[in-house]
Amino acid sequence: MLDGKVVAVTGAGRGIGREIALLCAKEGAAVVINDPGVGESGDGGEAGPAEQTASDIIAAGGQAIANLASVADPAGATTIIEDAVKKFGRIDAVVNNAGILRDTIWHKMSHEDWRAVIDVHLNGAFNVSKAATPYFREQGSGSFVHFTSTSGLIGNIGQANYSAAKLGIVGLSQSIALDMARVGVRSNCIAPFAWSRMTASIPTDTPAAMERVQRMQSMGAEKIAPLVAFLASDASKDVSNQIFAVRRNEIVLFSKPRPVRSMTKTEGWTAQAIADELVPSFRPSFARADEVSAHVFPYDPI
Repeated sequence: MLDGKVVAVTGAGRGIGREIALLCAKEGAAVVINDPGVGESGDGGEAGPAEQTASDIIAAGGQAIANLASVADPAGATTIIEDAVKKFGRIDAVVNNAGILRDTIWHKMSHEDWRAVIDVHLNGAFNVSKAATPYFREQGSGSFVHFTSTSGLIGNIGQANYSAAKLGIVGLSQSIALDMARVGVRSNCIAPFAWSRMTASIPTDTPAAMERVQRMQSMGAEKIAPLVAFLASDASKDVSNQIFAVRRNEIVLFSKPRPVRSMTKTEGWTAQAIADELVPSFRPSFARADEVSAHVFPYDPI
């Protein structure tokens, strides 16, 4: 599916990113393995994860190069794309998978924890995508695959920073898709359900939490990679501006937000009139939204 293509995958040293990189290489792509090797919260750093993934690809007969830059740094993000072009001659797809977690309940969240998560997830996706865009425009083709989360799409407890970043990525992707359609460039999002280093931090201090973790552990990171490989390939040339989820062997296509109900008062509204009429009029819509979320995603957001 990816013969002759060059794919850059951020956060590719471990977990979902590593599985994506391995499969893209198996499908014929040359891969830039970006990962600064930081901890779950973004601290520290080591070359080992990126270099190991690149070495495994090369040992299997593929082409890969390690890049240790932070996507949160615009100059560092640019080196990811420059390395692809210098080493392999072009760039065909960008997979914005890099991420960190700094979970805490909203009223205890610090400005630093807010900024750090936004910088890696949302600003990182912007920085790498921005660096690749001139090449995509010049060649009249290219694919962005951004990683969002159901924490952004439907919310999650203790993840205001992560949720805001992940929903921001959806807005970024959709606007890129609209802006770049005229030059043949695609942009899509994936919300993954998979056991990884980031989901391994889920607490297991109650029976319900233990059950949740056991459920997550059955969802291998390798299940996410085939959809990414497809979206990076020419076979997806007509697929853009979409939001997908992958959960084990299930692929979900999300609808976009749409108006579900409205009400009009000819003489205009007062606050009291809204109080009297809005909730009774809209109650079925409120209930339906809850029921749809519970039906489509009975598992906790990730």
